[in-house]
Amino acid sequence: MQKQAVISIATVVGALLLIVAVALAVVRPWERPEPAAEAANVAVVDESTHILDDAGEGAPVLVEFLDHECPSCGQFHPIVEDLRERYAGEVTFAVRYFPLAMHPNAVPAALAAEAAAQQGSFEAMHTMLFDRQQEWAGTDGAAAGFRGYAEELGLDLEAYDAAIADPETLERVQLDADAAAALGAPSTPTFFVDGEMLELQRYEDVELALQAALEG
Repeated sequence: MQKQAVISIATVVGALLLIVAVALAVVRPWERPEPAAEAANVAVVDESTHILDDAGEGAPVLVEFLDHECPSCGQFHPIVEDLRERYAGEVTFAVRYFPLAMHPNAVPAALAAEAAAQQGSFEAMHTMLFDRQQEWAGTDGAAAGFRGYAEELGLDLEAYDAAIADPETLERVQLDADAAAALGAPSTPTFFVDGEMLELQRYEDVELALQAALEG
């Protein structure tokens, strides 16, 4: 039992070291490439994008590039959830990672969501991260807390730890961050409706864009 505990602790420590080592690899907004040169070759939605609700062919597609530690993303989360409920079957909702360097726990949170996704529990972890954002945002040891969330969700913790430590998990997060940069996303959250970036002035602008897409 003690040997197993030591192995588990070593795995977690190794994963935390990996997170610290690679966090700076995630795109920094002030170092983004010029979008005009990149966007033509970047899809707003690709085969790896996490689809929350699929309304089928021809439906408007709302994509949110988000940072789980971003306060504004946390404020938008219940708004998006309300839209998902009211436009169920009419609009496809998708999310992509865009962890910003200014948020120290953004990369660990994205890794936690992606590790959960590998066990078919992306949405559950995604929701838990936002529902409990105020508990972990800006704190030390958030990654260990995310592992606790994984345990609450009934995930295989050995597989979860392996996913967190696997460089390919970070590469998956980086894929979305690179797409956000290439598409010219200025901040989080950034929303696209049918491939067009929204310039938000008010919370209700997201719904207005959906209504216009449905009417069009």
